[in-house]
Amino acid sequence: MSPSENSKIHEPPTPSERPYSVYSTKEKWFIVTLVSIAGIFSPFTANIYFPAIPTLVSAFHKSTEMINLTVTMYMVLQGISPMAFGSFADFHGRRPIFVLCLFLLCLSCVGLALVPTNAYWLLMVLRCLQATGSASTIALGAGVIGDIAVPAERGGFFGFYSLGPMLGPAFGPVIGGALSDGLGWRSIFWFLCIASGLACMVMLLFLPETLRQIVGDGSILPSPIYRPWIPIIGRNHASATSDYPTPPRKKFKNPLLLFKNLDIVMLLLFNGIVYAVYYAVTASISSLFADIYPFLNDTTIGLCYLAIGVGTAVGSAGTGKLLDWDFRRLKKVHIKSNGPMKTESGEVGDDFPVEKARLRLMPYYMAVLVTTGMGYGWCLERKVHIAAPLVLQFVIGALSISVMNPTQTLILDLVPGQGSSVTACNNIIRCLLGAVSVSVIDLILSRLGPGFTYVLLNGIIVVSVPLLYLVMALGPIYRRRRREEDVKTLVA
Repeated sequence: MSPSENSKIHEPPTPSERPYSVYSTKEKWFIVTLVSIAGIFSPFTANIYFPAIPTLVSAFHKSTEMINLTVTMYMVLQGISPMAFGSFADFHGRRPIFVLCLFLLCLSCVGLALVPTNAYWLLMVLRCLQATGSASTIALGAGVIGDIAVPAERGGFFGFYSLGPMLGPAFGPVIGGALSDGLGWRSIFWFLCIASGLACMVMLLFLPETLRQIVGDGSILPSPIYRPWIPIIGRNHASATSDYPTPPRKKFKNPLLLFKNLDIVMLLLFNGIVYAVYYAVTASISSLFADIYPFLNDTTIGLCYLAIGVGTAVGSAGTGKLLDWDFRRLKKVHIKSNGPMKTESGEVGDDFPVEKARLRLMPYYMAVLVTTGMGYGWCLERKVHIAAPLVLQFVIGALSISVMNPTQTLILDLVPGQGSSVTACNNIIRCLLGAVSVSVIDLILSRLGPGFTYVLLNGIIVVSVPLLYLVMALGPIYRRRRREEDVKTLVA
């Protein structure tokens, strides 16, 4: 054997020849489970507070509008703060920012549990701090999924991860109401303090750093601040002498610049509209059911939220698997027709229609979602048996997340390396539109009644559907432009 042949045999594989990540499928699921635990705090912390609002009105001697202002400020910070923390995580690493956010959340909950009832201003400040700590965990977790998963498996991971943001509005009021009734409103914040403190410790103990410009495919040993205290996964992968080329240190990118991309803006707007309608449904459950079904008490009204919550869980699990299966099928067809895609391992090529792969089933989901949403409104209008709207709530929950998961997965595909930043952009649009829907839903219901209200809301969804077809048509053009700009930046 010639020396040249021998040296060729021992050459380390190039990044395009090796797996996208060194983690096994089980290890990836472990990482996704860890970040999912942290991701649930943003919506859960917001919604667990709702049942205590009447009690806080009495305790702080303020009007309902003044206490509701703390909810509004929470939603504003919930939308804004991930823009900063998500961008830092894309540049400085996921693990330290995760720990920082959960630590801030824990501290703010201690303050809220001890806040004097004559210090309304302090309640407002601490709620803002609480939102700052909790809200960014959603963006951080999405970035982690983009770091470790190839597009063909992101759907399943993101489907599981999305359970937290969708289940928070459903289960938060149930737990908050039970705690407030049984132990007083301060117990809500002590519960959140203990839960966020435990989550912070779990991150310190087990979560590895995943940012590719720091650890590459996971085989590069980072500095101690990025290492888990108990490295139960990846122990045989990370090495100070890894043969993976050290990734180039990227320049800081302003996340607001992502709004210059028309395809991304259209996806964010569509996703925000669907989320706002979903949030309107959950926000109006207690008032509508209390009025239409007077035999319900506070506890049984809280249990009614479980229907839509279980629906989101079922829809998330099913859609994630279907999304991955359909993506792999289209990818095989594309490779068979056009040959292998010459890109970095795991990523899609400019010629692969990733927009179509993610969105082509959406019209079917949308048709059933809109029909169900309108039927839900008219069931409440006609005051039919309570079983009917509860069943329709389940379907609405399952289909809402089935519609949102593909769009959220697609935006991760479109801007690799900026997963936390683009998810933060998604979060701010969702929170702003969700805040608008919550603020006006009672006014619309009082004017139009449940039937025409949900015809109106689902009609807005129908009007937004053309955005998906525009993304499928124009997306490849914008994706190619971004790739060319990234190449120019690296060359420069």
